[in-house]
Amino acid sequence: MKTETGRHAAPRRRFLKHAAAGTLGLSLSALPGWTDRTTSPSSKHGLESLDDRVRLGVATYSLREFSREEAIAMVNALGATTVSVKSFHLPYELSDAEIRSAVSEFHDAGLTIESSGNNTISEDTDEHVRMFFEYARASGIPMLVIAPHPDTLPRIEQFVKEYDISVAIHNHGPEDPHYPAPSDALRLIGDMDPRIGLCVDVGHTARTGNDVVQEIADAGDRVLDMHMKDLQDLTDRDSQCIVGEGKLPVPAIFHQLVDMQYAGSVNLEYEIHPDDPLPGMQRSFAYMRGVIAGME
Repeated sequence: MKTETGRHAAPRRRFLKHAAAGTLGLSLSALPGWTDRTTSPSSKHGLESLDDRVRLGVATYSLREFSREEAIAMVNALGATTVSVKSFHLPYELSDAEIRSAVSEFHDAGLTIESSGNNTISEDTDEHVRMFFEYARASGIPMLVIAPHPDTLPRIEQFVKEYDISVAIHNHGPEDPHYPAPSDALRLIGDMDPRIGLCVDVGHTARTGNDVVQEIADAGDRVLDMHMKDLQDLTDRDSQCIVGEGKLPVPAIFHQLVDMQYAGSVNLEYEIHPDDPLPGMQRSFAYMRGVIAGME
């Protein structure tokens, strides 16, 4: 067996050691606010589960320094059942057969791929745009999270109709020349096909100075996907922290999603600690599940 060296070796060894010992699940259950979906108040009484009301998933960009196999194991350790998969874990270059094989690894682990992204669509040509939709169709993925140039939107709409695959425009804060906030994308899609919507990144939205909860409310049914994170300073993208330790109004966001009957996932996009993200992701999930439990 090849010996792993370099800056990722220690975190990976810790992860594999814990996974083998079955201690990752124990560490999750010991965290404050942890709610096991099998013993939540709702599931005990045959009502909709907490995770059905605000369904938590993982954006696998959070696990970009790890292989697909490792990422899948980490998502399982968090107790999530849905992912928004990044091309690190499902490369564009794979053949259709290789894509199907890779997707089966997620499915065999009990995970549903609800979206793919972020995908940068920069060229306004059929060949360029079709590549992303062919990739999604081969993967069986129903939605692409995208960062398109506005000029490409009419062409993207044609492919949405042809392939019956939704797209969700991701906003990227003040640095984004086209979509700083969800409302900027909303103005551009206007009366386009309803399968063209938004992926609301709450951290980037907050950095615009706009009210995150109001942005979500105003977008309504156009909110197709969510990226969840937290910031210690709502003006500083480099202040990202464990969810619950920052200033994002997470409870208010979750209440708004429930009020508007949001049907998608809230995907944790944990961009910090890329070499050893699992501890912070565990604590983020524990906090979010605590908030959801409190909503009961």
